[in-house]
Amino acid sequence: MTTSTHPAGTATTVAPHVPTEYYRFKPYNVSRFVLWGLFALVLAAAPKLFTSSLSLTILSQFGTVIIVCLSYNLLLGQGGMLSFGHAVYTGLGSFFAVHAMNLASSGAVNVPLTAVPLVGGMAGLLVAFVLGYPSTKKAGTPFAMITLGVGELVLAMALMFPEFFGGEGGITTNRVYGDKLLGWTFGPQIQVYYLIAIYCFVCTAAMFAFTRTPLGRMLNAVRDNPERVEYIGYSTQRIRYLAFMISGFFAGIAGGLAAINFEIVTAETVSGVRSGGYLLFTFLGGATFFFGPIIGAVMLVFAFVLLSELTKAWALYLGLAFVLMVMFAPGGVASLLMMNLRVAAFGKLRRLWTAYLALGALGISLLLAFSAMVEMVFKLRESSGAGTTLKFVAFQIDAMGVESWFGAGFVLVASAFLFEIARRHFVRDWGDTQAEIAKEIKRREGL
Repeated sequence: MTTSTHPAGTATTVAPHVPTEYYRFKPYNVSRFVLWGLFALVLAAAPKLFTSSLSLTILSQFGTVIIVCLSYNLLLGQGGMLSFGHAVYTGLGSFFAVHAMNLASSGAVNVPLTAVPLVGGMAGLLVAFVLGYPSTKKAGTPFAMITLGVGELVLAMALMFPEFFGGEGGITTNRVYGDKLLGWTFGPQIQVYYLIAIYCFVCTAAMFAFTRTPLGRMLNAVRDNPERVEYIGYSTQRIRYLAFMISGFFAGIAGGLAAINFEIVTAETVSGVRSGGYLLFTFLGGATFFFGPIIGAVMLVFAFVLLSELTKAWALYLGLAFVLMVMFAPGGVASLLMMNLRVAAFGKLRRLWTAYLALGALGISLLLAFSAMVEMVFKLRESSGAGTTLKFVAFQIDAMGVESWFGAGFVLVASAFLFEIARRHFVRDWGDTQAEIAKEIKRREGL
């Protein structure tokens, strides 16, 4: 502080100059760099560990479906928009991509294969621009019903206009065309996988970055409190519309990658069944976390590719898994992981590992007994010429044998009884652990 004297003789106090600009050191988020580095490493090393043709096909589908589920979660998890027609944008992106590939292979246009996914993305963006405006005029249940109607409309159009959609047989293409890129023809599956992996990493990073933008934050606000957003002067419809178009763009990229991978596109790609699959597995993975849809995408591929090959009752198991997840873990698999990471961070996980071991063993026993009974029912529904004996896990069981039903039923009842006892003990230990964590948090805040 300094003192100065005016000509009139009065003394005044003058505050010292305070700089208006200052610099603050902000450390880098090292853990985020590590996670993204691990993600890139997994994408690069996966085909080196799993080298069979089936493994490469599954890995390629992983990359494509990850983009789809993440794009869907921009609507569901980030914006609270329950859509029943997301397959419209992936499917139409596939159709535009396959037409672009056919035109490029004939020499009509010059579109390299590496740019075909962008063609699908622009198609998805254009369709979302047209259909998104009327869809986002409403929110909640009306929005969901509008997307369901739009999905059925596009599916009907796919069957009405075979010139563009190819009818029931769909449209085929050949991804090997044009000049080689660094010696790559994209004929071998390994080359297609790495193309998908690059797009998967870039699109995942772009969608994560979008969630950190002001538009992404406002989309969260629209999800949580749309009335407050309208009150401060933002248009909730415009925010939903912009997010809808961005989601459609990434969904179209995934559709273009699927067209390259399979070299065929059918009307089934725009069906409500496909949209329901995206919804189901995004929810199972965990829509409230960014990485949740990645888990859901892995589960989707395993369910539709592997589980469907193992049993005819795969849809029943999938439906039961969804019901149980809604009842006991509505946050999805990602929420379970995060809760246990929180417990581990406070050093309390060792208290629960015996309970997890008991629940896991009894849960597997319960699942096997239930599955054995389901498989016997499906075996009895087959034609009599196929016989009544089936192979289940490592055993041969007779679907008509009384001992098979008695054994499966006994294991089912005993496992269910013991599982309930273990569950109650786990709930008690979990509650005590959470109480101890809460006390520790208060103690740290007091310091």
